Amino acid sequence: MTNTTTDRERSGTAVAQGADEDAAERLTTAPAESDGPTGIGVLGWLRWMWRQLTSMRVALILLFLLSLAAIPGSLIPQNGQNQFKVETWKAQHTTVAPIYEKLQLFDVYSSVWFSAIYILLFVSLAGCIVPRTWQFVGVLRSRPPAAPRNLTRMPVYAAWRTDADAAAVNTAAHRLLRARRFRAHLDGGAVAAEKGYLREVGNLVFHLSLFALLGGFAWASLASGTGGKLLVEGEGYSNTITQLDDFTGTRFYGSDDLDPFYVKLNSFTSKFQNNGSQIGSAREFTAGVEYYEGSDPSKLKQGKIEVNRPLEIGGSKFYLIGHGYAPVITVRNAAGDVVYTGATPFLPQDGNLTSTGVIKVSDYGEKDGKRTQLGLSGFFLPTAPVAFDKNTGPRSLFPGDAAPVLVLNAYAGDLGTDSGLPQNIYQLNTKNLTQLQRDGEPAKAKLDPKQVWELPDGYGTVTFEGYKKWASFNVSHRPGNGIALAGAVAAIAGLIGSLFIQRRRIWVRAVALPDGGTLVELAGLGRSESAKIAEELAALAVDLQDDAPALDDEPDEGPDDGTTGADEAPVPEESAVPADQNSKE
Repeated sequence: MTNTTTDRERSGTAVAQGADEDAAERLTTAPAESDGPTGIGVLGWLRWMWRQLTSMRVALILLFLLSLAAIPGSLIPQNGQNQFKVETWKAQHTTVAPIYEKLQLFDVYSSVWFSAIYILLFVSLAGCIVPRTWQFVGVLRSRPPAAPRNLTRMPVYAAWRTDADAAAVNTAAHRLLRARRFRAHLDGGAVAAEKGYLREVGNLVFHLSLFALLGGFAWASLASGTGGKLLVEGEGYSNTITQLDDFTGTRFYGSDDLDPFYVKLNSFTSKFQNNGSQIGSAREFTAGVEYYEGSDPSKLKQGKIEVNRPLEIGGSKFYLIGHGYAPVITVRNAAGDVVYTGATPFLPQDGNLTSTGVIKVSDYGEKDGKRTQLGLSGFFLPTAPVAFDKNTGPRSLFPGDAAPVLVLNAYAGDLGTDSGLPQNIYQLNTKNLTQLQRDGEPAKAKLDPKQVWELPDGYGTVTFEGYKKWASFNVSHRPGNGIALAGAVAAIAGLIGSLFIQRRRIWVRAVALPDGGTLVELAGLGRSESAKIAEELAALAVDLQDDAPALDDEPDEGPDDGTTGADEAPVPEESAVPADQNSKE
């Protein structure tokens, strides 16, 4: 009965020692992952699913899925960015547009499937960070793991005999390790030291930064808004919902939350390459503006907006996203009265800024005793050819204004502007209009600046006074961008720390030998395979020689742990070598 109890005690002691050594060799605070559900029933399955969701493997999968889900948002026009491009894309792809709309591909970042991936990743990171942080705090508050019983198992090992006292050697080793900024502890005749905690700090910073990055994007999607505004040179506007061309708000940012400011476009400069193989390529786009915040015009400031260089006004940013030409037209009716005058923006159709547009004269007056409205449609060509190609029609040869020409057609009748139904200002509904004729052919004109076109049937005249330039702007309010940027920078810093900082442990044990003298053992363990731990151990061995000089003669007997004398032969002072080449560590 006594022997049975002794065997159990020995078995329990061996298991405890093995557990201690495994804990000493574990250099990570990552929570251990289970292979399957734990517990019984629904609760066990839920616990297992939670552990899978908060594992690093699932977090990486979700991060990869999120990057894949963002691809359609980069390739397909989005409603929140440019509604006009979305409508144009739908008109050009009538077959797949309904399918894309059902799949929410025009609103990728607010779609159900993108939000699901986003929220799962958010929860996964939160569930990973909290236990990992507490576990790391526990590691910092605890002492370095005690030295394993058999230090020869460690990847890097050194040993020698000395006449110095064992306690003095351990004390000297403790002092040297503390001087090297190791967190060291002397207990049980051995020194345990650890260094490189910033590696785990880098891991936690990386996880927290990803959390902040996702949080910043989430806040931006909930409290941001974008608007669009097209301004002709000399025009200005106040940032109100009635003066914006379009506006897209979010749950916590609506039309009542717009930042109050005023902006006026004073000038727009565009430069293009005019020779060589890249002729026509853009070289400079600059919008000169004046603005003031709030409602006090006395605080007027001058500003400049360029591509990818927005102007920040209050909490909003003013981005330059497009440009073009606006012909200045003057229309006189049959009585010679001016019924329309002003600059009308024409929209570019190609890289050479061949632009199309319409002019709607709603207040033309009466013609032959009947109320009449006039519509003009056509092309503006900044650099027109001498003669038009019959197959392609009017086309500009260069995006710069080298030879501007305005080509117009004229219609008379009912524009439909009084019906109360919304109309596109860049399109002309000819359903209730009749195209004016001259000699049995549709009336058209090719006008140079300052040229006058006399309309047929006594409808009056159209004068091409000249042209101005226009620029379109995106007004963006995104409060979470700063958080997302800070998170991205911190994530990179944390990743660098986790990759280049090495977590490592060193143990020093000095024990008195039965035949006299002291055996000094040094062992090191690094989380990654690197020569740094061997170099540190060799440097420590050299410094320790001052307090524990090695004996020249070799020991006749090995240590009392069962190893042979050959196994424990002294190692040269300037080197530290792996003791077990077959070690899995």
